[in-house]
Amino acid sequence: MQSIALLGLGVMGHGMAQNILKAGLPLAVYNRTAAKAAPLAAQGARLAPTPREAAHDAAIIIAMVGDDTASRAVWLGEHGALAGAQAGAVLVECSTLSLEWVRELAGLAAARGLAFLDAPVTGSKDAAEAGALRLLVGGDAAVIERARPALAAISQQIIHFGATGAGATMKLINNLMGAVQTAALAEGMALAERAGLDLAQVVALISTGAPGSPIVKGKIGLMAAHSYADTNFALRWMHKDATYALRAADEYGVPMPTVAAARELYRLARNLGYDDDDFAAVIEALRQRT
Repeated sequence: MQSIALLGLGVMGHGMAQNILKAGLPLAVYNRTAAKAAPLAAQGARLAPTPREAAHDAAIIIAMVGDDTASRAVWLGEHGALAGAQAGAVLVECSTLSLEWVRELAGLAAARGLAFLDAPVTGSKDAAEAGALRLLVGGDAAVIERARPALAAISQQIIHFGATGAGATMKLINNLMGAVQTAALAEGMALAERAGLDLAQVVALISTGAPGSPIVKGKIGLMAAHSYADTNFALRWMHKDATYALRAADEYGVPMPTVAAARELYRLARNLGYDDDDFAAVIEALRQRT
């Protein structure tokens, strides 16, 4: 039976850990804030004081953290997971990261005789808790098969997009579209408010009409209610993902003026203090603009 290590127990990682345990797989967990890991111990997880200790003897090492900086922190250094990983282990990076760092990490893994998959996820906190995430995977198909028991425990679908970096690229495409749709929704809602329209009618029309994508349907009610505290995905992470997407676009020579404009709205909302609120709070960059 494969032993698993999971690094990062935030909004998504905690649900992933619970589903690995439900699948009956041995699990070691690490989280920078140790108190968040404590409830998993009661469910059978081994709590590790460092990523290195979590990775020791693990066949599959999964990371789910916020950004490149956090990813580097759990993988690198004397106490990082790379230092503890045994030859032949599979590294699975589920975080949404820059293409540069994903490629660098894959190279570091290969130099140590470790396999690597970039496997960022789509789905919300609820999907993570239900084991219903979709994994967007880059890497060798044979490595996916080696990791399949762990991947299947946390997801409802595993989609192989190609070589290393392909999963990370697809995730940035997915999130840049979400960032733009939500920013456009914020602009439309802000205009409706200033124009004095009946917001209940506005919400009903947009939600049931052609613009009513799943992300629009999920965020329009939050915007209308000024309700962002129940965070499914923090605004700072959407700003970060738009930034990484723009860097990828620069690499491939693809102009993205719409994404750049959306990122500016998220930056303004961050400056207003909405970092950890749901990214629907981007509308406040328009409401509070003087």
